[in-house]
Amino acid sequence: MKHTLLFIKDWLHSFLSLLFPRCCIVCGRPLSKGEECLCTICNITLPRTNCHLRKDNPVERLFWEQIPLERAPLFFFYRKGSDFRQILHQLKYGGKKKIGTVMGRYMAAELLDSDFFEGVDVIIPIPLHKKKQQFRDYNQSECIARGIAAVMGIAVCVESVVRRKNTETQTRKSVFERWENVDGIFELNHADSLVGKHILIVDDVLRTGVTTVACASRLAEVEGAISVLTLAMAD
Repeated sequence: MKHTLLFIKDWLHSFLSLLFPRCCIVCGRPLSKGEECLCTICNITLPRTNCHLRKDNPVERLFWEQIPLERAPLFFFYRKGSDFRQILHQLKYGGKKKIGTVMGRYMAAELLDSDFFEGVDVIIPIPLHKKKQQFRDYNQSECIARGIAAVMGIAVCVESVVRRKNTETQTRKSVFERWENVDGIFELNHADSLVGKHILIVDDVLRTGVTTVACASRLAEVEGAISVLTLAMAD
């Protein structure tokens, strides 16, 4: 009976794949059984940073003298016009929140053999303003955090940091305008529950880092430790 059910399940999977093929979000090739979001070729050729393998990586240097960080690796680089930008575009604007969960799992699995998650008590994704989250129906950074949590078993907290201001896009702003744009946008809730904790801040994409710094600065008001993990950064 068990073998019969497995045969039926595999047959249905193959049949549905013919009718509704799952495709790689980067190259568009049909995905094979066991592949999620990325085909094997695109997963292998993903421009990983391997930041977790060295201290004094580019992300840590970006945050120097701004916020006290324990660790700050980054998963992959992308360039303007690169097909790998589709990962971020489809996650943020294409409504495909599953991409965030899958990429979060990929990141956690690759960091598993390092000491990156050692001592981390709680994961806090960079929050969206409630209006933006209602419009998008999800927070892409939270999706990534949920994927990490599924591998590491670390709690995700979405109540401790609240985004009070619905800021404009940072893309075309100067560095000074970006700092003005994020001034005072985050507030802490139940800060006492974070005292003494090692907090991992999770974000989807790093550009100038001002949003991450603004969030981390509020969390730094609570005694504890802070690390940052980001999915992608422009090369």
